[in-house]
Amino acid sequence: MTGTKGMWAGRVLSALAVVFLAFDGGIKLTRVPAALEATVRLGLPLSSIVPIGLTLLVCTLIYAIPRTSVVGSVLLTGYLGGAMAIQVRAGSPMFETVFPIIVGTVVWAGVFLRDRRVRAMLAPQEPSR
Repeated sequence: MTGTKGMWAGRVLSALAVVFLAFDGGIKLTRVPAALEATVRLGLPLSSIVPIGLTLLVCTLIYAIPRTSVVGSVLLTGYLGGAMAIQVRAGSPMFETVFPIIVGTVVWAGVFLRDRRVRAMLAPQEPSR
């Protein structure tokens, strides 16, 4: 799917990712009790929740800016990989462990559909004659 429909699908996927990730970063930054409980359950010190939330918000902002969205995708991939690793280490249920991969897929699908440079890197090109 390329063209206008692909561009809009990419924008929608990217917007969904941004809203979710901004919400997640925001609840960490504001130290919502559920986020604090999850932090303890995952074996992280409570003092880490604000820096983690701030890191997520900065990476999400970089992703949300069209000019820097590819760099943001790479940063979010690292963040989400760490989130998955922590879930594995904590022995979390399968869905909680795989969820960061799902979010990462939405992040990359959004940038793939809205950025022709990413499509050019990943999609085979016909040889020019």
